[in-house]
This record gives sequence, C-alpha cells and structure tokens, in this order.
Amino acid sequence: MEFIISIFLSGISVGGQYALIAIGYTMVYGILRLINFAHGDVFMVAGLAGIYLTAALPLYLSLPLVLVLTVALGFCIERAAYKPLRSAPRMSVMISAIGVSYLIQNTATYITGGQPMTYPTIPFLSDTVTIAGTPTKWVTILTPFLVLALVLALQQLINRTKVGMAMRAVAKDFETSQLMGIKINSVISATFIIGSALAAIGSMLYFTNFPAITPTAGALPGLRAFVAAVFGGIGSVPGAVVGGFLIGICENIVKGTDFTVFSDAFTFAILILVLLFKPTGLFGEKITDKV
Repeated sequence: MEFIISIFLSGISVGGQYALIAIGYTMVYGILRLINFAHGDVFMVAGLAGIYLTAALPLYLSLPLVLVLTVALGFCIERAAYKPLRSAPRMSVMISAIGVSYLIQNTATYITGGQPMTYPTIPFLSDTVTIAGTPTKWVTILTPFLVLALVLALQQLINRTKVGMAMRAVAKDFETSQLMGIKINSVISATFIIGSALAAIGSMLYFTNFPAITPTAGALPGLRAFVAAVFGGIGSVPGAVVGGFLIGICENIVKGTDFTVFSDAFTFAILILVLLFKPTGLFGEKITDKV
C-alpha cells in the first residue's frame, strides 16, 4: 500500500511540473501555431540560473531573480528568433526553434563544461514528511496545489483582462485581430513571458526532486510536457494541465514495474495513440480549414 501511495504522489507531483511546462507549449501554439522546441531548454536554463545565483545570493533574492532572468530569456528568444519570421512559412519558424534549442544547449555546455551540477536545497520544500506511512518531500505534496492555483490565476487573466481578451482574439483569428488594432507583438511577447515564468517555477519544483542538472536536462521533461499538451489538446490550458497529470501518473506507474526502462517509450506510445484516434486531444477543438 505504501508503494502505491508513493507512486501516486510522485506521479501527481511530476505531472504538475510537466503541466507548468506544457502550458507554455500550448499557449504559444494557440496563438502562433508554433511548437516552441526551445521551451524545454528555457526550463533547463532556469535550473542552472538557480545554481549560480544561489551560490552568490541568499534564496529570497536569488529565486525571484531566476524568475526575472527566465522571463527575460523567453522574451529575447521571441524577439530575436520568432518575430523576424512572423510572415515566413511555418517550416522556417520551426527550424528557427530547433536552432535556438541547440544554441541554448551548446551555450550551457560551454559555460558549465557539460558536467552535472547539483541544484541547491530549498528550505521546507526539500524537507521530508510522512503521508500514510510513506516518506516524501514537501514539494511533492505542494506541487499539485500550487499548479492548480497558478492555472486558476492564469484562467482569470485570460478570461477577465484586456491582455487575456487580446490573447483569445489573436488565437481565434490572427489576421483579423491585427486589422482591428490589437498589438500582435505585445500579445505574443506576453504569451512567451507567461510561459517562461511558469517554466521557471516548474524548474524550481522539478529540480528539488531531481537535483542533477546537465545542459540536456530540459530535453526529456520538455518532450514529455509536449506530449502532455498534445494529449490534453494543444491550445487548451486545462487540457495541458490534465495531460500533464495523466502523463506523470502513467510514467511513474511504469517506473514502478519491471518495465521501468520503457517509461519514456510508454509516454511516446501514448502520443502515437492519441494522434491516431483523437488528433485534437482530450480538450482540443476540431479546426476546419477554410477553402
């Protein structure tokens, strides 16, 4: 029983962290119809920034600064790599995204030497608590509640503010929104800022449980979060959250069996099945192309 509770708690925790990354994928896709392949690397950079900043500054200064720097990175990526290609074919933008991903990874390798680095211990989050006889960290317990609070705040922003209204309008019809006077570039930048901020929070939670960080540490979590976004219905924030939790739980169930080596294969098998039988995902809307 303790083993089952441990797997379930770990699945909920890592699923919530995937959900925070998946929201970035789904928001950018909803507006630009672009898969931001560099998003997992932004998540990784947030982890490395946490290591370097906490070595020089106290936690109450370094963690907010990690958030600010990650948001600045997301903003710069959008302005430097995606804005100039706004009217280019989608394939060009996708290649640019892949190029940014490798640029970030190679830069991180140059700075760190490619050696694994250990994420700092965050007081309270790293402390151990016992649930139904199962020892676990506080971060595992708090992650789902924090994720739900952030998603509710994001939904309020999207549904009840002018920025959110502009985001919904641009997601619905990019060209018409531009003709109606909506500042497209500002809306897109806001989307990247929100996605990067959530990725930074996700990195703090994720690397508290998995403290070893390498320049490629964002690749697999990023891909799993992408699968979660597709599974839930890419373009749907609630879908990204549900997909993240489901992927996290399924992955940990597989890791708890004798087939743990196939945990990643199982995740991508889910993606294939979703694309085969429900290409729009659980909450995705079917889009009809106009002739």
